[in-house]
Amino acid sequence: MVLPRHIGFIPDGNRRWATGRTLPKEAGYAHGIAPGLGLFEQCQQLGVEEVSVYGFTQDNTRRPSVQTEHFRSACVAFALEVARRGAALLVVGDDRSPVFPPELKPFRQRCSGGIKVNFLVNYGWEWDLDGLRTGQLQSDKVSRMELIVRWGGGRRLSGFLPVQSVYADIYVVDELWPDFQPSHLDDALAWFQRQDRTLGG
Repeated sequence: MVLPRHIGFIPDGNRRWATGRTLPKEAGYAHGIAPGLGLFEQCQQLGVEEVSVYGFTQDNTRRPSVQTEHFRSACVAFALEVARRGAALLVVGDDRSPVFPPELKPFRQRCSGGIKVNFLVNYGWEWDLDGLRTGQLQSDKVSRMELIVRWGGGRRLSGFLPVQSVYADIYVVDELWPDFQPSHLDDALAWFQRQDRTLGG
């Protein structure tokens, strides 16, 4: 099997998962941490070189404050744990904003380690591209993706690394993110093998 060198992940559906269980919407975010760590370990075991993961966007911060507090906390917990487990973590996002978790500022430069993990926190595609005004993308340390996997049934990129996703194949999982199973990635990789990767050539 030919592994994608770089896979992007859009873990969507936390709020829908919570409301489906008669929980407050914000309760869903904490339930996304363990699946994220499981996915990280799976990618590490498979030998994937680099992954990019959506944490939260600048648009997400317009949600009610109780929700922003919870997804910020969940992002911090995930980031610190993958770093502890040996990831070469790089947090990509606008750290000038007060909504950017101060605990993650040390990771605005990639830490040394194994598998590269690019974690998008307070990320916005306009913020990213605005870096071109001074000569380079804000996400210039992130390589091009071959595959993007999105949970929650959505068929859009939602501003996810627009330059690096330019030729990525997109695989959609209908299940909500907190219901992640390792088979979701296995199925995505099997599907990827069947795609035409001539990139227009």
